[in-house]
Amino acid sequence: MKASDLAALRDEPACAHNQQAAKSGCARPVPGAAAGGCAFDGAQIALLPIADVAHIVHGPIACAGNSWDNRGTRSSGPTLFKLGMTTDLNEQDVIMGRGEKRLFHGIKQAIDQYSPAAVFVYSTCVTALIGDDLGAVCKAATERWGVPVIPIDSAGFYGSKNLGNRIAGEAMVKYVVGGREPEPPPVDPARPALKVHDINLIGEYNIAGELWNTLPLFDELGLRVLCSLSGDARFREIQTMHRAEVNMVVCSRAMLNVARKLKERYGAPWFEGSFYGAQEVSNSLRQFAELLNDADLRQRTEALIEREEARIDAELTPWRERLRGKRALLYTGGVKSWSIVSALQELGVTVVATGTKKSTEEDKARIRELMGAEAHLIEDGNPRGLLDLARTYQADILVAGGRNLYTALKARLPFLDINQEREHGYAGYQGLVTLARELTRSLESPIWDAVRRPAPWNVLSSFGQKTVVGEGGNVCELEKAHG
Repeated sequence: MKASDLAALRDEPACAHNQQAAKSGCARPVPGAAAGGCAFDGAQIALLPIADVAHIVHGPIACAGNSWDNRGTRSSGPTLFKLGMTTDLNEQDVIMGRGEKRLFHGIKQAIDQYSPAAVFVYSTCVTALIGDDLGAVCKAATERWGVPVIPIDSAGFYGSKNLGNRIAGEAMVKYVVGGREPEPPPVDPARPALKVHDINLIGEYNIAGELWNTLPLFDELGLRVLCSLSGDARFREIQTMHRAEVNMVVCSRAMLNVARKLKERYGAPWFEGSFYGAQEVSNSLRQFAELLNDADLRQRTEALIEREEARIDAELTPWRERLRGKRALLYTGGVKSWSIVSALQELGVTVVATGTKKSTEEDKARIRELMGAEAHLIEDGNPRGLLDLARTYQADILVAGGRNLYTALKARLPFLDINQEREHGYAGYQGLVTLARELTRSLESPIWDAVRRPAPWNVLSSFGQKTVVGEGGNVCELEKAHG
């Protein structure tokens, strides 16, 4: 990828970081700090949920760790995206210049064996450094087999995971969007006069099936989701994204360039919203109605919101009684840094601090609006720091990503997974009920009383004497048990 193209992606005009005089664009890569958060990782994460596409990693097998299964994204149909595919380059391939040949044959094997709707090929640091022409190979393969083969030039050393998200979005806009026209909207026999509006959801990954919590709401309102980029998406749906009337960016900072370019080229307005918490769901639905400028849709949206909020309030009443007064330490990033705050507050839980590692300035402003000007923002969530905060603020539970699970368990602190590895969907009105239930289950689990008691090998009763085992194994008599 050209340096000028990378610079343009880093300095995304729609990103809040570029509106600060002292800081321009996303952070540049730091040597030795790319593992697990490089541009290649970000590009893969952004596109792997496209379910009917063969995803080939062009590089050493170590780059193709089959970790997406742990992220909890779900498909209502094809499962091709779950298969890890790689060209598995070794030292001899690099030295002898066989990378492009292996890629060409790898594409052929994927097409012959799986008949995918398309093939996405991701470059890595190794193949970028040796100069493999990804675009030329993909073009030749497309002409040879008649299946779209899309190059994703995403070498890890280009930059951060966030930059990789944008590289992935740029590839979709450049090679896929506009490839076909959407089918005419179906006519609902029960509502033949209903005007259907087409929309896109950008940065929605259907973690734990969360997308399916919101789709019924859109269906009822007559909002047809042309594409969810990329949760439970199909290649043909991405091709029709240019016909949406409004786009919603669901995941903060991810693929903002897609929303901006769809507006510039096709005139579709966009907004950034969230589906976590009843209030945020309602706000997002109202935003669609406002931008679509449909009076009838506004009326139906308000009626749906009134009904759903009343239903959820009644369903949440017993959970709120059990959660009232509880204190949570939230460590996540992006849009969840404030939208989960809002959801927890709706349940009567006090958020004592929240993480902001991947959050924009707008995200931080929303946090302060929700939590007050003195809100404690966590930039670096190292285990020692999180536990110190939990003790200082007397947190009852840690709400964070899966990597913090063992930190909480070692401190005997209740834990709830809020990131991509989770098994429960918390988006939508019904997702708020699920969140309340899982919080309560974790907080009220009898295991916490058990693990907080002194260990049986530290408190022993023997022959009428109560003893403890001290440091170094020394046994000290404390008192007589009787008399």
